[in-house]
Amino acid sequence: MSGHTPTSTTRLAFALGATVITLVAPAQRVHAQATLDRTVPPKAGASPQLHVPTWTKTRLANGAQLIVIQKHDLPLVAFSIDFVGGAANFESANKLGLASFTAQMLSEGTPTRNADQLSDAQQMLGTAITANVGTESGNVRFTALKDKFQPALALLADMMLNSTFPDSALERLRGRALVTLAQQKDQPNSIAQNVFLRVSYGDDHPYGYVVSERTVKAVTRADIVAFHKAYFRPGRAVITVSGDVDPQHIKVMVENALKAWPAGGQRPSFRYPSPPPPRQRTIYLIDKPKAAQSVFSFGTPGPARNTPDFYSLTVMNHILGGLFQSRLNHDIREVKGFSYGVRSSFAFGHGPGAFIAGGGIVSDKSDSALMGFMTHFKGVRGDTPFTDDEIKEGKQSLIQSLPGRFETVNGIGTAISTIYTQDLPESYYKEYAERINAVTKADLVRVARKYVDVDHMNMVIVGDRAAIEPSLIKTGIAPIVRLDVDGRPILQP
Repeated sequence: MSGHTPTSTTRLAFALGATVITLVAPAQRVHAQATLDRTVPPKAGASPQLHVPTWTKTRLANGAQLIVIQKHDLPLVAFSIDFVGGAANFESANKLGLASFTAQMLSEGTPTRNADQLSDAQQMLGTAITANVGTESGNVRFTALKDKFQPALALLADMMLNSTFPDSALERLRGRALVTLAQQKDQPNSIAQNVFLRVSYGDDHPYGYVVSERTVKAVTRADIVAFHKAYFRPGRAVITVSGDVDPQHIKVMVENALKAWPAGGQRPSFRYPSPPPPRQRTIYLIDKPKAAQSVFSFGTPGPARNTPDFYSLTVMNHILGGLFQSRLNHDIREVKGFSYGVRSSFAFGHGPGAFIAGGGIVSDKSDSALMGFMTHFKGVRGDTPFTDDEIKEGKQSLIQSLPGRFETVNGIGTAISTIYTQDLPESYYKEYAERINAVTKADLVRVARKYVDVDHMNMVIVGDRAAIEPSLIKTGIAPIVRLDVDGRPILQP
């Protein structure tokens, strides 16, 4: 190293086993920085291109639909069984939590393996088999190396079809759920979400159901066995295999692995009772003494996923509260500094999924933020015209984010299975950009006026009542109704 100086451009390479570390001398780094003109913005790269893969579809002997997508660049395979329907369709109101318990207990033991042995088997295969039952759908899935796919599939079949549901596991999960519920009663975000659902949908609509200590304590092992038998049926299943596979070979393999799964089961109708009639715009205030921030959850029941307004609503909401630079977030976070972030979304369920907007707000700015939300709700309804630039940005953000869904075997599998679980056209992804681009300014205002219903907004605010109520009253935006953390009315003093 004699003769080496700080201005030398020498590169020193040291071989450490199979790893080579290259050191760049300071002078070379300084030169690279000097050639960079920081007054010129970097040029944007090429827009991502959408490549929707082809797939095969067939049915197993038991009636389950099988979708196979080939992706041969890596020796990986993603496997998923998606079930149409979920807790809203198969869970009774007095047993809320049953669906979640059943999914969790698939990993608690079979006649040939206990929970620890199931966990060890997954680790040896380098995979994790997960199960979930949500509001309107469920799934059992894993990702594995190609040469571990067959034993991983056999393990999934054992867990899904032969679970023993031990009492000790149920009591452990019940205890954990009760602790979580107790914690949520002290968490403003959870309180706001649960109360919003209750005031928007009532106690008689599945979208308004909220798991409680009472319903969790009511679940028995017999309930879990019955739910498992009724829910995990091939007649409502879409099996998706994506990755380094051959469709014909995969069908034989899946048929063999699931040959003990008897036929049966139908997709639910998704017929729900109507939500409560719209009420006058109201602020529902839940007291959280000494809270440093207030949590807003504002909205109403919205349209189902199959609404013809889907694309117009998607663009409108992206501009209102979907983008980081959306109207809501730019104003309330970036300009005024009232929040770390606010947003809006449409749930788009099989039924009237909620339109909801909100976020955490600095406590002493609750009144100003409330007025800001109302300004932007009215703005998208026509008070503040949409500009060409924000429409272009909103559309391009949606379109350019789509190719990312097809980068991995898991993303591909999820994207394609969604077509069949949501009853979408098989051309959905190929037509997406065209449909988004076809949305007009008039469409945006029309759907905002229809679904951003400022006159009947349910405005849930969780915060320090003593600090924020007087200023909220002064805004005159809506009457205030006080609720407890469960969404039940509190008598006015």
